[in-house]
Amino acid sequence: GVGEGFWQEVLRGERNFPALSAEARALGKTSEGHAAGCRGQRLAAYLNYGVSSCHESVSAEDVVERLRFGISTMIREGSIRKELEAIAKIKDLGLDLRRAVLVTDGADPRDLVEKGYLEHVVQRAIDAGFDPVLAVQMASLNVAEHFGLDGVLGGIAPAKYADMVLIPDLRTIKAEVVISNGVVIAQDRKLLVEPRPAVFTGSELKRIRVNPDDFAIKVPRKDALKVRVMDQVTELVTKEAILDLPSHEGELKADPVNDILKAAVISCEGRWFTGLIRGQGFRAGAMASSAAWETFATVVVGAVEADMAMAVNRILEMGGGLVVCSEGKILAELALPVAGQISHERIEEIADRLTKIQAKAEALGFRFPDAALTLAVLTSAAIPFLRLSEDGLVDSKTGRVVENTRGGDHEVHHQ
Repeated sequence: GVGEGFWQEVLRGERNFPALSAEARALGKTSEGHAAGCRGQRLAAYLNYGVSSCHESVSAEDVVERLRFGISTMIREGSIRKELEAIAKIKDLGLDLRRAVLVTDGADPRDLVEKGYLEHVVQRAIDAGFDPVLAVQMASLNVAEHFGLDGVLGGIAPAKYADMVLIPDLRTIKAEVVISNGVVIAQDRKLLVEPRPAVFTGSELKRIRVNPDDFAIKVPRKDALKVRVMDQVTELVTKEAILDLPSHEGELKADPVNDILKAAVISCEGRWFTGLIRGQGFRAGAMASSAAWETFATVVVGAVEADMAMAVNRILEMGGGLVVCSEGKILAELALPVAGQISHERIEEIADRLTKIQAKAEALGFRFPDAALTLAVLTSAAIPFLRLSEDGLVDSKTGRVVENTRGGDHEVHHQ
């Protein structure tokens, strides 16, 4: 299928998603939606493009409206968003919940190790008062029906494919035995079959190299000027701030004492933009990530250009990853050599490295609970309001670049 078309872009007249959606439907596949904050007539107009689902409900009222429109309505309970408790009252409204689906919309490796995956979400639904059979159905049959796979998957019958778990009772989602492909692969919390090795070739990022000077922000004046800055207001959301900042011999500098840092994005093609961000809290050093959302690019935030360059270059040496550094030293890292997104390490090792990355980021002053996530979403048009792109700062409400750069000289035009 196709996923996920942002409703603001579609209703502004962007043609890529509607064309892909039409082609997917012509092939009998699904078109997944993203309708955060979209209601009433705007939601109806958006669904007219063939959108068959939405995973952005934040209230029971959102779920009811979407279910009445006849689309699969996905309820999130994961590492990033947790809406199950707020939405749980739908169980008492007498609704047909065959199109209600439980999802994580992102499960952090640390949560996977500690809590598990959808078994944790199903257990949370049961604990919130959902009938256990319905809770399991919302994570299995309803999903298979949405994607048109219920005729093949999940049936314990000839010519069908189903994995199975044995649990102590209907209200306790704790696998005592796991059967996959007709084989017992786990029993009594012990793995009996090793995971299949996965081999990826030709998936590493291009090995370009950056220098500290590449993060210079040139300005046409040598005195103070008004500058548009990303303002980090939550771990996910940014807004616009217009600040009076001094020019240092025709350049804008990071000012960590006043919580002003540089934020840059470098695409795999070697295009980049450097702007300013306030609110993350780094007092020194830099952090970079190649696991940016909605783009194949590396994002870096830092107080010192030399550390920013070191972090980015280390990521490119590893073929992708996460890096925290300060004063010319690598403090913590995780290699992500598969397209800059995926690690070859065991999940326990990934979780441990992410914990160390967060600890080092906090030691440098970072003030939010998941530094890897906060950096990753700076490029996402799905989250308001000011976003980072290779073309400049983008207002996600209008889709317009409001601060841009010119080619290789990185001259920023401040308004």
